[in-house]
This record gives sequence, C-alpha cells and structure tokens, in this order.
Amino acid sequence: MSEREIKVNLDGRDVWVEEGTKIEELIHGQKGKKNSVIVAARVNNEIKELTFPIEEKCTIKFVDLTSEDGVRIYQRSLKFLLIKAIHDLFPDKEVQVRHSVSRGIFFEFLDYQAAPEDVERIGERMRQLVDMDKKFLKVVVSIEDARKIFLKRGREDRYRAIEYREKDYVSLYIFDDIEDYFYGYMVPSAGYLQLFKVEAHNGGIVLVLPKKENPTRLPDTPIPEKLFNVFKEYTDWIDILDVEDVGRLNDAVDSGRIDELVLVAEALHEKKIASIADMIKSCQPRQKVILIAGPSSSGKTTFAQRLSVQLRVNGIVPLNISVDDYFVDKTRTPRDEEGKPDYEALETVDLELFNKDLNTLIEGGEIELPTFNFKTGEREYNGQKMKLKEGQVLVIEGIHALNPRLTSEVKAENKFKIYISAITSMRIDMHNRIPTTDLRLLRRIVRDNRYRGTPAPKTIDMWSSVRRGEERNIFPFQEEADAMFNSSLIYEIAMLKPFALPLLQNITKDMPEYSEARRLTEFLSYFLPASHDRVPGNSILREFLGGSVFHQ
Repeated sequence: MSEREIKVNLDGRDVWVEEGTKIEELIHGQKGKKNSVIVAARVNNEIKELTFPIEEKCTIKFVDLTSEDGVRIYQRSLKFLLIKAIHDLFPDKEVQVRHSVSRGIFFEFLDYQAAPEDVERIGERMRQLVDMDKKFLKVVVSIEDARKIFLKRGREDRYRAIEYREKDYVSLYIFDDIEDYFYGYMVPSAGYLQLFKVEAHNGGIVLVLPKKENPTRLPDTPIPEKLFNVFKEYTDWIDILDVEDVGRLNDAVDSGRIDELVLVAEALHEKKIASIADMIKSCQPRQKVILIAGPSSSGKTTFAQRLSVQLRVNGIVPLNISVDDYFVDKTRTPRDEEGKPDYEALETVDLELFNKDLNTLIEGGEIELPTFNFKTGEREYNGQKMKLKEGQVLVIEGIHALNPRLTSEVKAENKFKIYISAITSMRIDMHNRIPTTDLRLLRRIVRDNRYRGTPAPKTIDMWSSVRRGEERNIFPFQEEADAMFNSSLIYEIAMLKPFALPLLQNITKDMPEYSEARRLTEFLSYFLPASHDRVPGNSILREFLGGSVFHQ
C-alpha cells in the first residue's frame, strides 16, 4: 500500500485505490442491478459523474438505470447524441425538445416536417457515433463567458435561461465538434448508450428510452394519441402567452407582467373547464356518471369543484359519491407481493355493491349511501339516502375512475370520463424540457407540508411508490377518457419556489433524499420567485399553496 492509496467503501466493500483514480475505472467487470448499465455514482451521498476523480476517503455507490437519477443521466446523454446526429445530417436545421411520451421524448424540427426516412438516417448516424465511442467532455466557464457564447451563436433561449442564475459558472459539454448546455450530468462517452431507438411520429422524432422498471429492454407501449394532443394544445397556449421557456417567464416576473400571465392562464383554464361542462351538457340526460382520474398532485379536487360550478351554469346539479366509502372491510383488503395491505389495488373497492348502487341511481331508484369508518376499518350505514332527480349527475373522482373494471356493470353510454394531469410543455431552453413529474412533486412537497405536516424528505421518499401506483392504476387507462384537462399553469413554478425552496434546503447531506433535494434546488435556481398574492382563490394552484375558496 503506497502513500497515494485511498481507502474507499465501494458498494459495501472496502477497497484501496490510487489517488486521482476516476470512478469509471472501478466499474469494469461489474454490472448494475438487473444487469443494467452503470452511468454514475453516489459519492458520500452526492451524485457524481463517472469521470470524477477520487481524492479522499469516501463511500461510493454505483448508479444505474434502475434509479431515477440513472435514467435521467442516460436520457440526457442520449438527447445530446440525437442532437449531434441531427447536426451531422441536417446542419442547417434546428431541433427542439417538445415533451415526454409513453415511450420516451418527442422532438421537432423548427419549420421542417421529418419524414420516416429522415428519422431512419438519424438512428443510423446515432449508432455510428455509439460505435465510435466519442467522449462527452465537460467545460466549466464563467456565467459572463457563457452569455457571450450563447449570444454569439444566436441562442437567445439559452441566454435567457441563465440570465437570472445565481451561480457564477456554467457547465458546458463538448461532443466531437458541437457544444451544448444541459441541466445535469452525462455519461463519459457515447459507448455507454447502447439501448435506444428513434421513431417517426407526427412530423417529429420520438427518442425511445429504457425505463427503470425494465432497464435492459425498450418499452413497446403505444403512444397515447389523446394525451399527445393535450401537449399540442398546451403548446398553443404557450404561444398565446408568449412564454415558451423559463427565460420568458423570468422576464415577465422581472418586468411585472406576471399579473397578466396569471389572468390569461387562469382564463384558459376556465375556458377549458367550461368546454368540458358543455360537452357533458350535450350528452344529457343520457350520461349520468362523471368519472375523474389523474395522477398525484394534478389538482383533481379543485378541478372537480370548478367543473361542478360550470355544470350548474349549464343547469346541471352535480352530486358527489366517494369511492372510498365503498372500500371492503379491512380484513378483506388485498395484499401486495410483500404481504402488506395494498390500499391502491382496485380490489379494495366492493365493485359489486358500487356498480349495483350506480345502476340503481341511473335508473331513478334510491340508495342508502355507505360511509367507510377508517378507524374501525368497516363500512357503515347512517341513514343517508340518495336519489338522482332530473338535471342531476354523479361526480366520482379517484385513482381508479377510468379503469373500466370499476364501473364494469354501468353502460358506456351512461358514463363521461375525464383525465386530468399537470402536463408541462414549457422548457428551460430548446434542448432542455421541464419534466411533468418534477412539477407534480414540487406541488406535493408544498401541499403535504402545509396541510398534512409531512416533511419534504418523507414526501420525496414516498414519491417512487406513488409513481409505481400511477403506472399501474392510472396511466394505462388515460386514453379511455372522453376529455382531458391539463392542470398546469405557465406561471406556477415561480409561485411554488418561495414555498418549496426552504423545505428542500433543510434536507441535509446525511439524509437519503439529499441528492434529489439538491437536484430540485438546482432546477428551481433557473426561476425567479414571484408572490402568490395575485393567484385567484379558485385557482388549482391554491390547492397546494393554500387560500382556496373551496373547502379542502
């Protein structure tokens, strides 16, 4: 053992390494979980690239594609690979990231419709670059130099993204003959990027990516066309608001135009909700059951209440039924693969009774509503009766609302199904999108702390379980919807930042949630904060910030 050797704990075992050894040199012959590729490492609980040199005693845990951090790094690197291939084949054209799809990420050219043969050539060029195994090189430059570089190259979107950044440096990446700016880390070289494909879709390109649930295979799920159209609608809204990226939003905050954005964004929401209410009105008296579903922190509660207001404007009186009140007794709750109660399983609902009561109401009969006693774990009856009168409809909101099995005995002609989610299309810049899941997680961190006393680390820790439940119980049925509502608001991250940032900054380095908190903190650093005073009381954002006119 030489004086230059350092003792490190590597994935649970002690090893001695030469000072300055890069983490990449330690992974040869090793594979990640489920044989997935290792793309980074957690050094003393901080995410580091594989090119990071070991200079002191530390604990190192490899990061692969079974983790969200690993998937993000792999996706980000593949995105740069795609941009490079397009640069080589179409040097006079600019590509922009648009939004996520079930299979990966959707890209479009500016002012050009990509033909299938174009996309095939791009895929072939990406494979060639992977075989060449060229390096991704990081270069750190001052914020002032970065601004000059971006302006010189005509990248005003990128200039705007860092204009208000508090840090005094920017990390750029060089790949062969091109340079780009990305929000987060990369793999060391293109040779790591073996698993991907590209597909032509709607005049653009779908970059198909592995998911952490099955990191060695590409997903074969179809692209949800209805949801795809919602993304397009939101892009149209962005054009109306003239806020296509974070820089434009910051300009609005800095100039005082944020009040105008709030008014127009909320008006767009109200117009869409009114449109859905009109759709329901046109189907009366046939459609008696309104079903609303969506992932966590989509604003389902406020949406349902605002929809109820618009239904009343149309002369329709909404009545609410809670699916929770139809839970089976606790002793009959299904178990998950670990033998624990699975409260998100559809079988927690007494489906036979639920369908029987719905059909009785639809046919004009009267039912006695149950109430589920969560203390005793049993369903109770307290004499509360319900009967649908002329001009009344049932509004049912829940995670299983779009699952056909929940209302399998109710005729399709009697149901109107709505899917709601916070779907973002605004970007940091043309090559860096804002993930929908990050927006929902920030909403939930703020809401859980404000209303449930849940600290941010616990919300972050639970998030992966929440996401698994969504993948199983919600997303597979989103295309069943008759209408979709995008609950995101173009201005909301500026409003969420003053609430979320202190909660994230209280997560210390010794906590397992530190790296995720740091990532979200870095993400929020792109946004100027704004006061929530101008947010109306009926806004979906009030469900998370507080001050809603609706009871929560």
